[in-house]
Amino acid sequence: MKKALLSGLLSLLITTVFAQENNIPPNGWTNQGNIQLLFNQSAFNKEWTGGGTSSISGNLIMNYEENYRKDNFSWTNRIFANYGLTKVRTDEFMRKTSDRFELNSIAGLQMENSNWYYSYFLNFRTQFDKGYNFGQDAEGRVTRTEYTQFFSPAYLQTGPGFMWKKTEDFVINIAPATARFIFVDKKFTTTPGYVDGRYFGVDEGETSRFEFGASLSGYFKFNILEDVTMENNINLYSNYLDSPGNIDIDYLLNLDMGINKYLSANFLFQAIYDDNAVGAFQIREVFGAGINYNF
Repeated sequence: MKKALLSGLLSLLITTVFAQENNIPPNGWTNQGNIQLLFNQSAFNKEWTGGGTSSISGNLIMNYEENYRKDNFSWTNRIFANYGLTKVRTDEFMRKTSDRFELNSIAGLQMENSNWYYSYFLNFRTQFDKGYNFGQDAEGRVTRTEYTQFFSPAYLQTGPGFMWKKTEDFVINIAPATARFIFVDKKFTTTPGYVDGRYFGVDEGETSRFEFGASLSGYFKFNILEDVTMENNINLYSNYLDSPGNIDIDYLLNLDMGINKYLSANFLFQAIYDDNAVGAFQIREVFGAGINYNF
């Protein structure tokens, strides 16, 4: 499944790269951002015979860019943030549908007459709120156990490398000497019966894990139709120090479908593979319509 996902993403890049224009932005600072508030709702009265449970959910999404260029030097900064909750009428607890904060920063010095740059990058990821594992007690009541929280886990990757940039919307960065840190709260690694490495690879009683490996990241944004924009963000990482063949994958797709200046529909798809967390793909998707604001 990992090979199929990687093959599909590479095919998407290859088939669209030549359609992008090589526009060089002016010197100085440029910025842009977008905030979306999406809603989903369903309701059934007690006489409804077709089955179903009333529910309501909301998702707040923010993307922001702050970029700088001075002749052959460029510095690109992007923030991706989203948070969502859902409430099902028969469920006692609110549940998260999305929770992510990510900062990507890449500085590059352009090689003469080339799309290649000497680069240095930083990537930081965490979440805003607590996450829970849900289960049932002996009486069949829903229970929840706190499993994650803000800055637990948090991931920091940084290192030198080489960047290929056709435009600000099409960037690939290769960093063969990347330091990676995983930060967690000590309370999760000191619980009774904790097994070393069970919590995001962090050993018992510790608050962090250090890795050293290779990173490949890509950002690709393009218009499918006049008011339909697809944004792709992918990060691959291999740890030289432990099972380098197990490549961590984090792919995020954001499909923005404009209705008018203030209304839009949005589709989010994310696929994560990280065997420090779980030895399988984590998949989520969110779709909704709501309020849109560009700044």
